Amino acid sequence: MIPAQPDHDRRRRLLQDLAAISPWDSVEAQHLEETAAWISSGAPLDRTAYDAPDPHLVAYFVVADPDREELLLGHHVKSGLRLPAGGHAEPGEALWQTVEREAAEELRLPAVPLLGQSPFFLTRTPTVGPRSHTDVSCWFVLRAHRQEVSWFDPGEYTAVEWLPWQRVLEEPIHQLDPNMHRFTHKLLAAVTAD
Repeated sequence: MIPAQPDHDRRRRLLQDLAAISPWDSVEAQHLEETAAWISSGAPLDRTAYDAPDPHLVAYFVVADPDREELLLGHHVKSGLRLPAGGHAEPGEALWQTVEREAAEELRLPAVPLLGQSPFFLTRTPTVGPRSHTDVSCWFVLRAHRQEVSWFDPGEYTAVEWLPWQRVLEEPIHQLDPNMHRFTHKLLAAVTAD
């Protein structure tokens, strides 16, 4: 187990990670600004109960098979939505540590970065359900081949599916994370830039 970072070091690193994200649109720019202010305020970052504090820090990781041009989405048990994998940061945990831990727990998959070990996208999203709260989600992109994902945590997902990148954009947004289309547009722009 990697030791927890001191709080001031962790906040400094989070602010550096946010500053390195090029916002896709005005929504992401606003989310980045609000999140930087939240981190700088000294407010608690990590979840201590299901809906507290509000907001709290999450690391999403979208698993991509670049050879097949597909993304992996899980049918999430609690939300009923098709979501990328991920989870809440533990106290003192660096975001990349969260990604590594959650990839092992939810998919038994090593965290192999496709676009680096820093967040690629950031969102602030109210969750669904009676105990709604705001997840501040730092989105990462992992590389894996379809055949490498042979198990998923049945406590988290009822099923997982691979979707072609373009098909993700055709899926009804009410069945996905509300930011999934925006993320996919940003990802496509990044991987087809060359």
